[in-house]
Amino acid sequence: MTSQQRQTMREPSEETGLDDRDIVELARRSPEAFGTLYERYIDRIFGYCARRVESRQAAEDLTANIFERAFSKLGSYRGGSFRAWLFSIAHNTVTDHYRRRRPVVSWEPSMSGADDAPTPEEHALAIDDQAQLHHLMSSLTENQRQIVELRLAGLTGAEIAEVVDRSPDAVKMMQHRALERMRTQLSTEPADAENTDE
Repeated sequence: MTSQQRQTMREPSEETGLDDRDIVELARRSPEAFGTLYERYIDRIFGYCARRVESRQAAEDLTANIFERAFSKLGSYRGGSFRAWLFSIAHNTVTDHYRRRRPVVSWEPSMSGADDAPTPEEHALAIDDQAQLHHLMSSLTENQRQIVELRLAGLTGAEIAEVVDRSPDAVKMMQHRALERMRTQLSTEPADAENTDE
């Protein structure tokens, strides 16, 4: 492929805003076009993995593996939401990771989904927020946790239903129950803390 052809492949997605399906079609003919999808979803996929696994290195490895699998399976994409299709691969890859290793999950509160060096104040707030999120998420069932993690990754209810192979109504109900459980836990913690101080 000539450099002019490569330039032509890049321009439509950047300048005319082709949707994911159009870019997939381009990538089937010219693998370089897959880079646009990679750039579009790398942060979300890494963030999803970072919330699910024990270390930043594991999240990075899984993210690379997910995109390798997506690229190799591009021929099996049959339309619909590319994001849901990609997160189905991510969900299955993370599940396979735990089946192979069966590690004890240890969430790293300092892990963030991006590498943009925060200020010390931002870092401290992020650690506190992530620790609280981890604490709240640990009270959920595995199915509820998966749905909340996918929602945090930016997927819609319909896309989550596709990823976890459930009906949209079942996803909505599990999400509702998860949020109620988290709200209840948040509202009871201050009272518990006061009781322990006495």
